[in-house]
Amino acid sequence: MQYSEQTSKPATTVFANNPKAQQANAYLRTKVMSASPEELRLMLLDGAIKFAQQGREGLLQKNFEQSFNGISSCRDIVFELMTTIRAEINPELAANIKGLYTFIYTLLIEGSHEKDISKVGKAIELLEYERETWVLLMQRLTEERAGQIAPVPAHAEGRSISVQG
Repeated sequence: MQYSEQTSKPATTVFANNPKAQQANAYLRTKVMSASPEELRLMLLDGAIKFAQQGREGLLQKNFEQSFNGISSCRDIVFELMTTIRAEINPELAANIKGLYTFIYTLLIEGSHEKDISKVGKAIELLEYERETWVLLMQRLTEERAGQIAPVPAHAEGRSISVQG
């Protein structure tokens, strides 16, 4: 059970008495429930970036609780992203993406344990690049669905990425 920083009351009790928090929570719930799978993944990437930035800020300010909370939340999201990749369409691409997320996860763990801002920064950089790539893919899917461009075969030559670390 999480507790509010200002009180010893459970966080759920604090949110129950806060109309703005209830509205924000209802908005987020509606947004998640109505989102496409592509939009959900984008939301996860946005959340991972936000939490990693909070963790980096905590390291910079020597606020290790903030650092721990931010990096831990980011790590949880990266783990979710890594474990929900479906390999049946393009196993090689799926393996490469899992490798990227594993590398990011490792950077977060090492950055947190070693209090290494540069490792957390590198994880943020990779997450931001992944987000940009995902947005481009979403645009491509929208165009394909609208019939504006021809779909690219899943196993097209030169259409995979590699991760080296």
